[in-house]
Amino acid sequence: MTAKLPAPVVLDGRVVRLEPLAPGHVPDLFLAASDEEIWRHRPEPTPRTEDDTRRLVDKLIADPRTTQFAVVFKETGQAIGSTGYWEVDGFDESVEIGSTWYGRAYWRTAVNTECKVLLLDHAFSLGFVRVVLKTDIRNLRSQAAIERIGGVREGVLRRQYLRRDGTWRDSPYYSILDDEWPAHRARLLAPRQ
Repeated sequence: MTAKLPAPVVLDGRVVRLEPLAPGHVPDLFLAASDEEIWRHRPEPTPRTEDDTRRLVDKLIADPRTTQFAVVFKETGQAIGSTGYWEVDGFDESVEIGSTWYGRAYWRTAVNTECKVLLLDHAFSLGFVRVVLKTDIRNLRSQAAIERIGGVREGVLRRQYLRRDGTWRDSPYYSILDDEWPAHRARLLAPRQ
């Protein structure tokens, strides 16, 4: 049986490098996180100050249920977002990719695809057999991104979380299995015609 969570490591790609999240990433993350649209479907409020960002980073670092990374854009060396692995209760040899966000300037770029390829490759190389992804039912952009990388929609958990606005969040759940990943990976990395 695999370990509960992957250990923090550096995952290096062509466009991004995923580094274990650390307090030194806070100034860059604060600059990247100032857009309210990033936080519209997230449980955390928009960080208004660098101290808000520091509290969020400290909370993620201290949470034993996650291995969190800073997403560093290699061209500039700046942290532009965050992503991580989360424990999955009730499933053996499964891990979740979650708590992902990027500065708006990096939406619809190679960043998300490369982050997911790095995280999925690493999880499957460690022996995980199932990777889970979930999002807010209102977040159609995230749902489309998950489906584009090969996520299979398994269903919707109704009233999973109470949102900050007092409404209930329903969460579509997706998964990618280890034997499905090679075909999705090849498609995602194929040169564009």
